[in-house]
Amino acid sequence: MTDINENVNNVEQEQEDVSEIIAVRRQKLADLVAAGKDPFEITKFDRTARAEDILSDFEKYETKVVTIAGRMISRRIMGKASFGHLLDGGKKLQVYFRRDDVGEEDYASFKKWDIGDIIGVTGFVFKTQTGEISVHAQKIVLLSKSLNPLPEKYHGLTNTDLRYRQRYVDLIVNPEVMDTFAKRSKIISCIRNYMESIGFIEVETPVLNSIPGGANARPFITHHNALDIDMYMRIATELYLKRLIVGGFDKVFEIGRIFRNEGMDIKHNPEFTTIELYQAYADYNDMMDITEGLFRYCAKEVLHTEDVVYQGNVLHFGQKWPRVTMIDAVKQYTGIDFNQGTTEELIAQAKKIGVEIEEGESWGKALYEVFDQKVEEKLIQPVFIIDYPVEVSPLAKRKPSDKRLTERFECFMMASEMGNAFSELNDPIDQRGRFEQQARERAKGDDEAQFMDEDFVNALEYGMPPTGGLGIGIDRMVMMLTDNYSIRDVLLFPTMKPRK
Repeated sequence: MTDINENVNNVEQEQEDVSEIIAVRRQKLADLVAAGKDPFEITKFDRTARAEDILSDFEKYETKVVTIAGRMISRRIMGKASFGHLLDGGKKLQVYFRRDDVGEEDYASFKKWDIGDIIGVTGFVFKTQTGEISVHAQKIVLLSKSLNPLPEKYHGLTNTDLRYRQRYVDLIVNPEVMDTFAKRSKIISCIRNYMESIGFIEVETPVLNSIPGGANARPFITHHNALDIDMYMRIATELYLKRLIVGGFDKVFEIGRIFRNEGMDIKHNPEFTTIELYQAYADYNDMMDITEGLFRYCAKEVLHTEDVVYQGNVLHFGQKWPRVTMIDAVKQYTGIDFNQGTTEELIAQAKKIGVEIEEGESWGKALYEVFDQKVEEKLIQPVFIIDYPVEVSPLAKRKPSDKRLTERFECFMMASEMGNAFSELNDPIDQRGRFEQQARERAKGDDEAQFMDEDFVNALEYGMPPTGGLGIGIDRMVMMLTDNYSIRDVLLFPTMKPRK
């Protein structure tokens, strides 16, 4: 009980200390306003250089006069001279302040400024005796007052919940976080560049759908007031993109936000970003080639290597990725051969190794459950698992050689699904039958089963060429390429339950 009381007292003391700091900072602001020096009245500040430029090309800037700006994150006052550091775009640059150079009045003001304040500096670039690149200030100005203190210097912002809720503070005090999101931006640019280089065009399709389709997922529901109808946030871009293939586009892709009203964990967020692409006269083998090429290109452009380190494992993107059927993968990792025995016998074998599966389940569902529960967790190096059962692939074309299966693959690495692709189903009669089966599943209580989409079936009845389609979760791709364990670490503002 004593330890608990001490912890409570410590928290209360910290809160009191922060409240006192905030009160002091607000009083400083009030004093500035009273003196006619309100920093929030400044509307513009012209910079001539950035910290990153100066640090990366010192020879170009040495002895040159520059104007910089940033957040003051450290300060060492030594009488008539001081050192401090500005944070500018994630880069830290030292500034030397001397009373005789900036003026007695401005230097006195500077000594009252706080860590976290945003300031502007004009001065010349030099190196200190210790070799640190710095700016010798000749003119300084307070551009914005920080009323809240930054986290304590040595411990920073380490509480993950608080980091996600206050990403703005996280970015200030944890420079590696800003680097992750800079890489995310570059990865998305690389995806666009790669797709355009192989002849695809980027399109945009509706986020609000009258029918949620293209995936087995629970949608978010909203209401359109003008039309007085319920609508759904999209759960995939697939069905609209395939309508464009029907219309005559050969190669289309869309990078967009997807919304699924489902659980949250280290790999799932209710809203996430994907790329979906469709190519006429192609199949799932072409989609495997594109997947390999896209990951390899992004790794080389962003990380300058094809061997990507993730959580201590080296993923080899440069090698040919194996293509293993689901039946073979299940046999390899569990010993159960789904080409041998009755469905009842296979379900019995699955239960013996701990697979949770209902009696009377279909052959295809049984195969998928064994894979999902016992095999996926073992897939570390990049691999394509191909030929999924029809029952779990309502939009994929059947394999001509085995009607139980479809020409579908999912790409896995580090026990995580990274992409999903099909030789797309273009038979409107078969498609209608599968939608009807999905409707029956929904009627039995499966709220992730797909809706009947009459307009999509109608589009297929006009004729869609053989088509390959692919979807890749960009957030998970960024996780792999930036070595982040949780999806929340690659989303600037992940979904969080509001605090009371």
